[in-house]
Amino acid sequence: MYNLIIRPIFFLFDPEKIHYFTFSLIKTLSKIPFVTSIFRSLYVVKDKKLERNLFGLTFENPVGLAAGFDKNAVLYNELANFGFGFIEIGTITPKGQAGNPKKRLFRLKDDKGIINRMGFNNDGIAAAIDNLKKNKGNVIIGGNLGKNTATKPEHYTEDYCQVFTALHPYVDYFVLNVSCPNVGSHAKLNDKDYLIELISECQKLNVKASKQKPILLKIAPDLNQNQLDEIVELVNETKIDGVIASNTSTTRGGLKASEKRLQEIGNGGLSGQPIKAQSTAVIKYLADTSKKAFPIIGVGGIHSAQDALEKLEAGADLVQIYTGFIYEGPSLIKKINKAILKKA
Repeated sequence: MYNLIIRPIFFLFDPEKIHYFTFSLIKTLSKIPFVTSIFRSLYVVKDKKLERNLFGLTFENPVGLAAGFDKNAVLYNELANFGFGFIEIGTITPKGQAGNPKKRLFRLKDDKGIINRMGFNNDGIAAAIDNLKKNKGNVIIGGNLGKNTATKPEHYTEDYCQVFTALHPYVDYFVLNVSCPNVGSHAKLNDKDYLIELISECQKLNVKASKQKPILLKIAPDLNQNQLDEIVELVNETKIDGVIASNTSTTRGGLKASEKRLQEIGNGGLSGQPIKAQSTAVIKYLADTSKKAFPIIGVGGIHSAQDALEKLEAGADLVQIYTGFIYEGPSLIKKINKAILKKA
């Protein structure tokens, strides 16, 4: 039904507008008696064999929703009814910001991809906390942290630490988002010495809290072998809890979309099927090089159960979907979980 009817209708409209329309639709439907139960009966797969225990958390299943979908934590309770094992909210910055000018979200239909240059548009910490206070406790929540666009390089760490401290009581794990291609001063955020400083400062705050929360690092799929070796060294040196591989890509190779279309779209991060192999290769390299020394959450181009299994076989412990959720619909989560059970 989704692929035959719903998606073709949704894809007639502007991607960003239909995103917010979908949010309103799910919110409204979920208020109707019995609809939540219907969603859960259609999409939730419950089985002890799906459980994963990582960094002190028990995930009901290994399929999560990546950051960027529910930026302001407004829909996580309703999205939990589609069968996700965990949901990552954000990216959250200290102050709310509008992000980059519109139009900034583009579909590559023939490639089953998306290009975005949203620029960390979100309502800020206070709004996110207000929404997280409504948590019904049905799903593990991750908090994806970023900096404000206007923040000067010498204050980047303060931004991350401010969001970390404020969100600490309300999320189950943290992600330091240092790999988004749509924010300024990208180079500093990928410098190993700076990352050690950033991770260390967040860890100091974590130790002071009554309950410590896992901290993960989200990396780009475009890193070369030397940079990936640095990530392995970084994890070893800082003892950060894990890595999310990977964010969106700036590459445009092998796309079906015409050069003219790509020029019309302009810059931005590419997600979806076109980066599947790239992301999986990063996961495999990290897992093999480190001899599986740390947990990896695999994300990038998962549009089928087989795509997810490939990520897991490459060395991922959990997987996340985003673009695949948009193109394939909520049944994708159930298909992945059922495929994992078959392999169990």
